[in-house]
Amino acid sequence: MTQFKPATKALWSGEKEQLSYGATQVPVVHSVSFGYDDMHEWNAIATGQQEGHVYGRNTNPTTQAFEDKVKDLEGAEAATAFSTGMAAISGTLNAFLRPGDRVVTIKDTYGGTNKIFTEFLPKSGVEVVFCETGNHEEMEREIAKGCQLVYLETPTNPTLKIIDIERMAKAGHDVGALVVIDGTFASPVNQNPLEHGVDIVLHSATKYLGGHSDALGGIVCGPKDLIDQVYHYREINGATLNPQAAYFLLRGMKTLHLRLERQNQNAMQVAKYLQTVDWVDDVFYPGLEGHRGHDIAKKQMKGFGGMLSFSVKGGLDTVYELLPHLKLAKRAASLGCVQTIVGPPALTSHVECTPEERAAMGIPEGLIRYSAGIEDIDDLIQDLDQAFAKLPTEALTK
Repeated sequence: MTQFKPATKALWSGEKEQLSYGATQVPVVHSVSFGYDDMHEWNAIATGQQEGHVYGRNTNPTTQAFEDKVKDLEGAEAATAFSTGMAAISGTLNAFLRPGDRVVTIKDTYGGTNKIFTEFLPKSGVEVVFCETGNHEEMEREIAKGCQLVYLETPTNPTLKIIDIERMAKAGHDVGALVVIDGTFASPVNQNPLEHGVDIVLHSATKYLGGHSDALGGIVCGPKDLIDQVYHYREINGATLNPQAAYFLLRGMKTLHLRLERQNQNAMQVAKYLQTVDWVDDVFYPGLEGHRGHDIAKKQMKGFGGMLSFSVKGGLDTVYELLPHLKLAKRAASLGCVQTIVGPPALTSHVECTPEERAAMGIPEGLIRYSAGIEDIDDLIQDLDQAFAKLPTEALTK
């Protein structure tokens, strides 16, 4: 569907091929196995000579519709889905890395990703080099020393730092490295990294793609020869996306562009409001002109996203005091939902990390991650205003 705009693709891509019985919506196919009366046809499908399905751990019609939809939105040749976002990340890394390989990445990746880099890959004999996020010169120096994989995340979770995708992709390709990026925070609505030179883009589909916090999933997009390798790892290791979850993700994606348009607007207005609040030390949102990565974000993003974060005076004590006063925010460990979701990284994105590890990644304990929903913006700002008003003013002057 290359002739259509992304908002139209979010509705129509990948679905027609999976419809049957005159249905207008993709069915949930729960069958584990797929049978064939013709043995030659079965052989052709089982050996990859012909399209079709054999066993649910490998492929499924409902899941394929979801994969094809995201593939079209990212402008990729192929896509393969996983049971969770972390399964997509770990599966991609394990599909390509071998003992003795070297990875160059940034310091403040998502907490689960960071644990793969600090705990699991070193056990497999893979060297991981962490660079200061946003220090492109440092990354280029480390990449130039030689590496097999460059791993990026932009905007970063939870500090919303911005990486120049095109610049880092070029640096990686100059040494023959594979360049992988986590695009979860931006979504395909706001950013298409393949257009800027990366090899593989992956998402936690649980977040913006699904948009309703009711289905877990992950997806990896890129050239067919690379995705075939990721798919092979996934089909053997078994982190398959459940067809019921694939259906929920498909349904959620029909409103992806509408949701993100509103969430982009709400996040910008909330960020501007927070800049006026005495309790707030700093606001992290790439749409703000004072944001360190604003100019790069303008170059590579179509919208600045629905995610922001802000640090408050008084640290974690203030966080614990403030958040319960919010009436229009779910205090929970997720993001990208139609409803606003808030929480400190210490209990959400980086709960697996120690305070020292979070500090090393540039994440203050008094940071609050704010995932703007699609509520009326006046109500969101009024809600924040009344919550801040309930904090003890004497603590502010200490």
